[in-house]
Amino acid sequence: MHPLLSRRAAGVLLHPTSLPGPGPIGDLGDNAFAFVNWLAAAGQTLWQVLPLGPTGFGDSPYAPFSSFAGNALLISLERLAKGFDSVETLCHPQTTDQDRVDFSIAAAWKLPALVAAARHFLANGRNTRRDAAESFFTREAWWLDEFALFMAAKEHFQPSADARAIAGTWNTAWDRNLAHRDQAALERWRTRLADEIATHKVIQFFFREQWLALRRHANQRGIRIIGDLPIFVAGDSADVWANRELFLLNTDGSPQFVAGVPPDAFDPESGQLWGNPQYDWAAMKADGFAWWVRRFRSLLELVDIVRVDHFRGFSKSWFIPAGASRAVEGAWVGVPGEELFATLRRELGPLPVIAEDLGEIDDAVDRLREEAGFPGMRVLQFAFGSPAESSPAGNDASSTAAKRDRSRLYLPENHLPDCVVYTGTHDNDTLVGWWASLDRPTQARVATSLGKPLADITIPTDLIDLALSSVANTVIIPMQDHLALGSAARMNRPGQPAGNWTWRTEPDEVKLALAITLRHHALLHCR
Repeated sequence: MHPLLSRRAAGVLLHPTSLPGPGPIGDLGDNAFAFVNWLAAAGQTLWQVLPLGPTGFGDSPYAPFSSFAGNALLISLERLAKGFDSVETLCHPQTTDQDRVDFSIAAAWKLPALVAAARHFLANGRNTRRDAAESFFTREAWWLDEFALFMAAKEHFQPSADARAIAGTWNTAWDRNLAHRDQAALERWRTRLADEIATHKVIQFFFREQWLALRRHANQRGIRIIGDLPIFVAGDSADVWANRELFLLNTDGSPQFVAGVPPDAFDPESGQLWGNPQYDWAAMKADGFAWWVRRFRSLLELVDIVRVDHFRGFSKSWFIPAGASRAVEGAWVGVPGEELFATLRRELGPLPVIAEDLGEIDDAVDRLREEAGFPGMRVLQFAFGSPAESSPAGNDASSTAAKRDRSRLYLPENHLPDCVVYTGTHDNDTLVGWWASLDRPTQARVATSLGKPLADITIPTDLIDLALSSVANTVIIPMQDHLALGSAARMNRPGQPAGNWTWRTEPDEVKLALAITLRHHALLHCR
């Protein structure tokens, strides 16, 4: 296990979009720095965020336009304006404070301002900051050039009043020769869209500049940042368009198979159909997993620890024929995970990785995780039974028994030092909402685990304390649980295509009094 995960520590899960502040979305500005200071005051040493990439339709950070780019909507215009002499209007938001994230308003307000700032930056001559940008363009050209062309082409061929709305995809809406990466077409469109391409590169420089400044501040305050690496990428992404040979695609660029999972706790009848194109693992293995090496290396330049989402997909992946209406129509297909992680260790050294090993896990997944030396996850909400266990859907008795046996791993008495404990994840209800949904027998099982009469249980405090008292080295608590918020504060509902990712803290909600309480509990449990 990596040294960063081998000592007792506590942290908070909060995506930057959920931070308070002016405008319709949280960002990397003053409130992000204030949150880092609050974490330090609260005795927390870890800050976990969701994927940082640019989001599209549905606003999911797990389906970005690029695995390497940053989300421009996270750029703080207030901080950006301080670097210019004549664009002060950038710092004035077009809306008042909002208690929910509004991605449409954020895009309509921020993107034009960022374009104006980027053009001003490019026209302003050479200086130290411009030299830093040119260095960034050269160093990151291996992904940045393709991403900038991809975004410029999307804006050209897929115009929409809402830049995030569906208006076709690269393989249906673009010039056919550009979509299929004909060399003459690539050069022609790079010339035609040169100004737009340059603008996107500068905006990525702005993001990288602000994110690294925030990370430095966090590290200086003793806070390590846990980033998130989704196993799959969006079909409408620079990743797929620029690396078609690494995905199982038809000649027109559409996927042959898509990703998802079989029936599970979130959808016990049909499973989850995510729709991401499946990798051509044979092609990836043949080139030494170069794309994966770059992906891990790139993320580790931005964060201290990586949470790998859907780790079981590196053992076997659920391949669903494209066009299928339900995930249950898929089948498990083997993946060369052992060779991949051996290559990553050889190229990058010991990896500070948390494996999200939730869902349909078998012995092969456990062996892969253990051989890689990654701690797995234990979610307290899963310790007391899941909806899938009692569902009338077609789960046979042996499958149900296996799930119950698996759920015992989440009970505190079965935790191990090399695991990471969560009260819940971004996909779960809040503790308050979860508790309200439980029947009385399940609540009684929780009370037994807590060693208290049911009438004396306080939610979420008792379950947070239960997590912190675990022998596990690392404990991460969603901010919603620290704030004792109900289901309205839930971040994501798997299977629900819209209305997710919008929860946001309110101004002055994250108070010093809470920090003092958290620090006391962290010290009490030697974290």
